[in-house]
Parts: sequence; C-alpha cells; structure tokens
Amino acid sequence: MTDWNAFKGFHERQVPMSAEEERRAAEANRLRGEIELLLDLENINFLDRSPVVGGINAIAAPMEITTEERDGAITVIGRVTFGSAYEGPPHCVHGGVIAMYFDELLGVTQSTSGNPGMTANLSLNFHAPTPIGVALVFTGRIDRMEGRKIFTHGTLHHGDVLCASADALFISMRPDVFERILKVRDAASG
Repeated sequence: MTDWNAFKGFHERQVPMSAEEERRAAEANRLRGEIELLLDLENINFLDRSPVVGGINAIAAPMEITTEERDGAITVIGRVTFGSAYEGPPHCVHGGVIAMYFDELLGVTQSTSGNPGMTANLSLNFHAPTPIGVALVFTGRIDRMEGRKIFTHGTLHHGDVLCASADALFISMRPDVFERILKVRDAASG
C-alpha cells in the first residue's frame, strides 16, 4: 500500500524564497505586465498574439508551421524547441504545454479542410518523455470529415522517437458565427 504521506508537500515550496529568487519573481511579474501591454495593441493579427506561434508573444516558443503534400493529402508540420521555461518533469516538456501545441497544430490542420472550426475534443497519449532543448517535430493530418465534424490525428517526435500522439475533433463554424466571435474579441480589446 502506498504511503501518501511520503508525497506530502511534493508540490509545496518547503523553504522560503531566497533574496535572488524573490528578485527573479518580481522581475517575472514585471515582465508579465509588459507582455500584456505588448499584446494589447489594436490591429494585431490574433496569430501574432498566439501563445504558440505568436511572433510578438514573449511566452511563445514559436512553432514554425509549414504544410506539404504527402500521398495526396495535406500534412501540417510544426517545428519547435522548448527551453527550460516549459519544463515539467526534470528535463522534459510539461504535458500541458504539449497539449496546447497539439491543439494549435491540429487547429491549423483542420483549417485546411476549407471549413475551419473549434476544438470539441482533444485526446493525447504520451509514449516517451519529451526532452527540452532539442528540435521537436509535430505533424498533423485530417483523418476524415462527417458533416461539420473534422477528425484529425497528430504525432510528436524527437528524431525517430515517438513522444506523443493526439486525436482531435473540431466542429466547423458557419462564417457568420466566426465573424461574430471576431467582433466580440475586437470590441473587448479596445
């Protein structure tokens, strides 16, 4: 039987921050405020503000996305290297970060259908630890479409090692619904 008390405090800080850690925490808070100001500019494309591919978003480890045709179908490819800011387990990318990057990549993938939509379901399987500080490659493709449903599949590799795979369901939106969402966002930003 597991002694759960052995894990008590595992996710709690055990000692107070040192003066240097407090200085760095204050600097991080200051930078977060500057990032918000940077991203709050009007007339900025929402992709530029993306926490995944956004070139002006300082929290993004910008994933470079390209497409290519393979066996008569479009494959979306994302290349990224995560630094220590994205670490979960020691020297590994946090699983939540991987999920966010799959959502973005498979979102681009489903948009190649010509009827883009929004994520309804995203399911991941982790096959091997995903290391930080190395080149990683995400790939995505459309599996099938059923009415407004767009089913996609993706993989994440470090070299030949399959680190994770994902399946996502997107529901396509009518153009007028998408325009309405954009108007709400634009009105909220200024």
